[in-house]
Amino acid sequence: MTDTLSAGALLPDPEPADVRYTIISVDDHVVEAADTFTGRVPQRFADDAPKVVLTDTGDEAWVFDGVTYVQLGLNAVVGRNEAGEHGQEPTRFDQMRRGCWDPDARIADMDLNGVWASLNFPSLITGFCGTVYSRASDPQLGHAVMQAWNDWIYERWYQPYPERIIPLGITWLVDPQLAAAEIRRNAARGFRAVSLPEQPHLLGLPSLHSGYWDPVIAACVETDTVVCLHVGSSGVADRAPDAPGSVSGTLFSALSLSACVDWLWSGIPVRFPGVKIAMSEGGIGWVPMLLDRLDYIIERARFGRVDWMATDIWPAEVLQRNFWFCTIDDPSMLPCRERIGVDRIMLEVDYPHGDSTWPDTQAIVDERFGGFPADEVRKMTHENAAKLYRHPLPATCLPR
Repeated sequence: MTDTLSAGALLPDPEPADVRYTIISVDDHVVEAADTFTGRVPQRFADDAPKVVLTDTGDEAWVFDGVTYVQLGLNAVVGRNEAGEHGQEPTRFDQMRRGCWDPDARIADMDLNGVWASLNFPSLITGFCGTVYSRASDPQLGHAVMQAWNDWIYERWYQPYPERIIPLGITWLVDPQLAAAEIRRNAARGFRAVSLPEQPHLLGLPSLHSGYWDPVIAACVETDTVVCLHVGSSGVADRAPDAPGSVSGTLFSALSLSACVDWLWSGIPVRFPGVKIAMSEGGIGWVPMLLDRLDYIIERARFGRVDWMATDIWPAEVLQRNFWFCTIDDPSMLPCRERIGVDRIMLEVDYPHGDSTWPDTQAIVDERFGGFPADEVRKMTHENAAKLYRHPLPATCLPR
């Protein structure tokens, strides 16, 4: 096949990182392998499950429920070409670094980067929280495919590497009882987290304020499953028709801010004080601003008090009790870590996306965190994540 990218586009393996820090990445991604659904759906759905096809132009694409999903360049950038040279061009598996979709190769890439453990979200064919399957025209097919995705994560990614992979699942978004059942099914076999929509009303689902999601949250609290809200799981930021895509990319943190406020004022973390909510890929720059605003509207503007009169805890306290945040590179905000809560900040690598720090994560962490007290660095690089996701750490953690 003619290949406009792959000849020389995949760079040689980098030199292994000089490991100075034990790192848990709480936001990475899998690119679903071509055999993800093979043998994992009931036989009656085998022909209709998502499958990879070759297009007329020689590209590979997923086909499901009458829709074609072409792999995008930014979906699997790491190790493919120099920074800034990638785009939105269609991509084949042989144009990706193998660690994008193969768990054995992923562990090798984690070792090269000096990363101890990784939590992975879905990619294009799934949607960040399984929206593709939940909106299938045949609900039974969609539900079966959703479960098959979880089974693939369990069998191919988690089981072979239980010390290196933090298992995150998706669930059935259009029926809260079935969603809760899937969360319990996954938790029983070791899953630690579930990806839910940031703001479900933007997907045409009932809002967080409706009570619809209460059975789902109850199942998460019962099983100690972390609710992960990934940026873009309810769509990207609105922009003018003639604006570049960079507008949406720049506003990722604003999406996290909006979602966090919606979850906070929904009352979910008040009705379910044990719920654990992780804001994924949203950065930390907006958190001090939000804390300041919450204090202001309660203490001075007072209009927010009506919504909290029946509680004995204020919104800012709930934010710092029930929410966790992650940083990929927020140098201006790290000095504000005490305001955010040092025990609420975690680290992400975002492998294999365009924002990823792979293979330079160790060096970047050293540049950003190296001057901070070692006990705080340990919390932010691995201890907070290990505690939240109940994940094992190596016998020796760095820095000591």
